[in-house]
Amino acid sequence: MKEEMNIYYDEEGDLLEITLGDISNCYFDNLGNGIFKITDKVSNEIKGIAVSNFKSRSKDLDEIKLSLPFKFKISV
Repeated sequence: MKEEMNIYYDEEGDLLEITLGDISNCYFDNLGNGIFKITDKVSNEIKGIAVSNFKSRSKDLDEIKLSLPFKFKISV
C-alpha cells in the first residue's frame, strides 16, 4: 500500500516534518542535534523525520526546490 507523503512546517515552532501516512499513533525519538525519528508505536515502522530550528539550518529558503511527484523510502 502506498502511503501519502506529508510535508508540514510549523513556522511558530520552526519545525519541519516529513511523514508517510498517518502518524497519530507514533512517537518522536530524539536522535540528537534537533533531528527526530517518527516511529509507529505498534509496528515500529519509521513513518518520518522532524527537524527543529529548520530556518536556522537552511541558508536560503528560496534555494529549497522540490519537484513533485517524487518517491522516497525511509530506512535505517
